[in-house]
Formats: sequence, C-alpha cells, structure tokens
Amino acid sequence: MRIAIYGAGALGTILGAYLTRAGLDVTLVTRNTAHVAALNQKGAKIIGETEMLQPVKAVLPEDMSDCYDVVFLMTKQSENQATAEFIKTKIKDDGVLCTTQNGLPELKLMEILSPHRVVGTTVIWGASPVEAGVVRLTSNVNNMSFQIGSLAEGSTERLQTIKDILQHMCPVYIEENFLGARWSKLLINAAFSGLSTIFDVTFGKVADNRKMRAIAQRVIKESIDVAKEADIAIMPVQGRNVSRLMDYKRPIKKKIANLIIPIAMKKHKSIRSGMLYDLERGRPTEVDAINGVVCDFGRRYRCATPFNDRIVEIVHQIEAGALVQSPDNIHLFDDLL
Repeated sequence: MRIAIYGAGALGTILGAYLTRAGLDVTLVTRNTAHVAALNQKGAKIIGETEMLQPVKAVLPEDMSDCYDVVFLMTKQSENQATAEFIKTKIKDDGVLCTTQNGLPELKLMEILSPHRVVGTTVIWGASPVEAGVVRLTSNVNNMSFQIGSLAEGSTERLQTIKDILQHMCPVYIEENFLGARWSKLLINAAFSGLSTIFDVTFGKVADNRKMRAIAQRVIKESIDVAKEADIAIMPVQGRNVSRLMDYKRPIKKKIANLIIPIAMKKHKSIRSGMLYDLERGRPTEVDAINGVVCDFGRRYRCATPFNDRIVEIVHQIEAGALVQSPDNIHLFDDLL
C-alpha cells in the first residue's frame, strides 16, 4: 500500500515520521522546498513532547507518482477545490482520500471524489513548525488520538483501512456519528484556535486568563446551542462529554463550566493556533472554515452566534492589516460580555 501525506507541515511531518518508522510506504508532500530538502537529507526531527529523528521520503507536489492507495489531505482548506482535483489524478480508482482538516471539509470533497472514497479524521493532538526538517509535538503523547468517520454510507472497509494505518501512531476511534465527532472538535477549535490567533497566545494562556476564558466559554456555548438547533449530537472527546460539561442554563453550572476549562486544556496548553503561522507567512487563515462554519449553521438554523461572528470579523481585519494580533485585542469583545 502506497500512502501520501499531502501538506506535510508540522502535523503531517510527525504523522509521516511515525508511519515510516512503522515500516509503511509513505511519501511526504509539501510545496516547501527547504523542508523537502531537509527531510530527505537529515530526516524528520521531532522535538517537544517526544524526541525522534526518522529518515523519511519527501517530494514536491509535481514529483508525486500517480498510484497512491491512500492520500491524507493536511493542507489549508482555502485551495481545496484545486487540490482535490489534482489529488484525483494521483490516487488509484479505488483509493481513499482522508482529510484531517478542521471544520466540515468532507462536504466539498465528496463533490469532487465519489462520496464513499472520502473519509474524515479529527486530529486530537497538536504540533508546530520550528525550522526546515524540524517540528515540535505540543501534545502529551499519552493523550493523543484520532477520530475517524464518513458522511457516506458503505465506507466500513475504507474506515478500517485508515484505522489500521493511523493506529501506528496513537489510538484511533471509528465514529458512526462522525458529524457529531467533527462538531466536538470544531467547538474547541472555534474557541481556542480563534482566540489564540487574535491574542497571539497559546491555548493554555487563553484558558488561564479569566477574561479570555470567559470569551472562550461563550464561543463554546454558542457552538453547542447551534448543534442543538441543527439536531447534531455532539460526541465525547477522549471520553469527555464536552457538550454536557460546557452546556449550562443556570449561573452555578456556568461557573462550574468556566472552572473546568483550564483543567480540560492542561494537556494541550502548549498548542499555538495554526492560523498564527498563516498570518506570519502572509497567507489567509482558515477562520471561515472553523468559526465561520458555526456562524453559517447559526444563520441557517436561526441561532445567534455573536462571539463567533466577532472572531471571524477580527481575524479578517488582522489579515487585511487593519489590526495586529495581540492580547490588547481583548477589549474588542467588551460590548459582548
């Protein structure tokens, strides 16, 4: 079986190193020529929560072959249409495209490839780039997992194939209610990726700062309320029922939920939003594919999402150069609190 990791940034490099170490035939694909050169010459070096130096095979997109059985899509969603059309020419007729992207990318990808060939994965761990060939694992190795699933019927065999591959790295759970699993990751990303980007801090800083935490809590609550209106049953994450823990109607439950946030995020406190790296490189972020999804569903089901709306607005202002990412941006939420 031939496997390609398309978009081998921090997450993809770590996944590729683990799978290669397990003896699988894996090709890491990225447009970053310096990263490709370093990976081929020195191997993938992982630091942080684990230490690893693993020889890997890396290529530019134009150097891919045309006979992959499985392609893990780990790029940003802004170019999904063109990227999926390209990958379609590089994958076998019965091959599987597995997206690890945030939000709900499967819906668009299923329009390009046949629905049963598209599988989704939520990545319950984080990583950040350091330099060419070097990446940092920012999540505890004992608290990493994947949740996989499909929005199409008849994908059981393909899901098992993806599980067999990914479990070489960490535990993998097949979710029958994959939309609910997607939403459980989405509401966490909406809160912590969005605010990490705006305030230029780690997830742990968002959770520890009282005012930032209050904003994150409201973002999560909006996401839960939208899911209810859309009849989406939010799935647990690593055994924790997020919607039950973070939903509230009475002040006492709201206070308890607020106190839970730093505890729940402790194992992922070092994560820094990938959108910050996009901004540093002058690229558009994925805010529309994260907070924007909550906003879109909110409009569809007539459920107000003022905090998610504000995050989308602020991030776009930062992209346009009208604002800079800074903890000082916290005052931009004063009228909503």
